Amino acid sequence: MTDKTKEIQKRVEAAREDIIKFMRDIVAIPSMESQIGEVGKRIQEEMKKLGFDEIRYDKMGNTIGRIGNGKKVIVFDSHIDTVGIGDPASWQWDPFVGKVENGILYARGACDEKNSTPGMIYGLAIARDLGLLDGWTAYYFGNMEEWCDGIAPNTFVEVDPKIKPDFVVIGEPTKMLVYRGHKGRLEMKVTAKGKSAHAASNHLGDNAIYKLLPIIAGIRDLEPKLGDHEFLGHGKITVSDMHVKTPSINAVPDEAIIYIDRRMTFGETKEAVKKQVEDLIPAEFKDSVKVEELFYDEPSYTGFVFPVDKYFPAWAYEESHPLVQAGQEARKLIGLPEAKPSKWNFSTNGIYWAGKAGIPSIGFGPGDEETAHTVNDSVSLDEVVKATEFYAVLPGLIK
Repeated sequence: MTDKTKEIQKRVEAAREDIIKFMRDIVAIPSMESQIGEVGKRIQEEMKKLGFDEIRYDKMGNTIGRIGNGKKVIVFDSHIDTVGIGDPASWQWDPFVGKVENGILYARGACDEKNSTPGMIYGLAIARDLGLLDGWTAYYFGNMEEWCDGIAPNTFVEVDPKIKPDFVVIGEPTKMLVYRGHKGRLEMKVTAKGKSAHAASNHLGDNAIYKLLPIIAGIRDLEPKLGDHEFLGHGKITVSDMHVKTPSINAVPDEAIIYIDRRMTFGETKEAVKKQVEDLIPAEFKDSVKVEELFYDEPSYTGFVFPVDKYFPAWAYEESHPLVQAGQEARKLIGLPEAKPSKWNFSTNGIYWAGKAGIPSIGFGPGDEETAHTVNDSVSLDEVVKATEFYAVLPGLIK
């Protein structure tokens, strides 16, 4: 593979300006609130230019590009939606035009996660041209993920195109390391019912907010009692949102809801996690406070609905797994410094690929997740280009 790697690097360097321009183009196209149709159109133009065998949208509106018809199937997963920009005044530059400073591109989606798309698409085309995809069917999968991670790959396997790949590479930012897992998650809501009354006669009411106070305090203090794992780390829990229903600000609220983000490590079940929260409800409120798992059934921008519960299993592969080892060998061949495989702190589509479907998966992408969702959303353009080499060489190393 040494000679092939040198040829890959030569071709990547020749395509450097095209790769960077492509990256600038796609971050310039807003794709918030799962509206990925326009950025998908631009991505499809690039795949057409590079001669992909099949290019299309799926029913959900994700963008799919295919090279080859081999028996082995690999998917390169890059979510192309982003979170919003928040207060525009908090940005020191246009979040879509972005800026380049010291070789770093600052723009919405630069880190999370349009960063992997150019390298995946150019890498697959180069791999094809050098015979490294012989025997493979390789997919680029540009999808929506921010509002419900895992839902897009779920439709890929179970709805359209209804293919279960043998291997998956997730392009979320990994600091150019191979990642082999992350914690899972359960999203819940706690609803308290009360009785409304005028604030001047609050003794006649039953304040729903007050019923949640001991539960909120219990959640705040719960983390030391949560599970732990030597690789994935400690379980986490936080109250992430609160909604109150009240006739007016001069009335006793008759309903209050808190939303909970619970990060799960290995050894924790969703049933036990839910019970931990239920056990925080004081005995006198058991009949008026309810804990529920969240469910996602929002239509995509195409109108497609795929209902899923918001339970996302933890997953991890051992360092000795063949796919992890192939990733490590790819890093070595392209000249990256030696480093052990690691993990994400946040969640990715791996919760479906590996966590639910049991498909061997690794992560590799430019950028650092710590800049994700911030006004400093950014990525090194050198890393964007360098990642192309990894994506090109990897299929030839998978045994």
